[in-house]
Amino acid sequence: MSQYRQSPFANITPVVKNLLIINIIFFIATYVLGSRFDMVRWLSVFYFDSPLFRPWQIVTYMFMHGGWEHIFFNMFALFMFGPILEYSLGSKKFFNLYFICGIGAIILQMVVQAIEVHSLIGTFVIHDQQSVPDPAVMGKLKDIYTTPVLGASGAIFGLLVAFGMMYPNMELFIFFIPIPIKAKYIIPVYIILELWLGVAQYGGDNVAHFAHLGGALFGYVMIKLWGIRGGNNYF
Repeated sequence: MSQYRQSPFANITPVVKNLLIINIIFFIATYVLGSRFDMVRWLSVFYFDSPLFRPWQIVTYMFMHGGWEHIFFNMFALFMFGPILEYSLGSKKFFNLYFICGIGAIILQMVVQAIEVHSLIGTFVIHDQQSVPDPAVMGKLKDIYTTPVLGASGAIFGLLVAFGMMYPNMELFIFFIPIPIKAKYIIPVYIILELWLGVAQYGGDNVAHFAHLGGALFGYVMIKLWGIRGGNNYF
């Protein structure tokens, strides 16, 4: 009977399939190329005033990942939720949603970074490093200016919010929780958790929580602007 067993990849929609392929290629290339071409340096995104920033990074950062767990969970979420959304929205709208959420994610992240820079030196950009004599302040600025943001998480959060708005009553299984929970309960809790973690700024936390929130916000806005409803499941 195994000859009639359908592959779990048989129903992957075209945009989702191509996104999965591109992300995996970028991930493998990061390790294969190594120091010969520093993909993290050139394709991740940096604060807009950083000398490391390049305009194309606001798109390419979505295909970069910092490790196996990072890419696995992002691609798993894309694989699970992406095809349903692409079937419902159509490939063009799904493509637009994904990239608008990804770009929106980094916009909010940079806004938060700009606020942090302003709180440290009174401006959004460094005009002269000599004007920042405090080593502690310079250390914080260095972190903002030289730490890359990378990953598809912002775009994925946008997809999750879109999914929750269109299919609020669909039951989902979450890791370590043995019972199914409706999307309209899980996703808002996840967003609140991200907001709390972003504001708390725990030491050693290198996750760009506000990028996640930016993707979620743009996902919500786009579904509203498009006037898309999930039938009786809409909330």
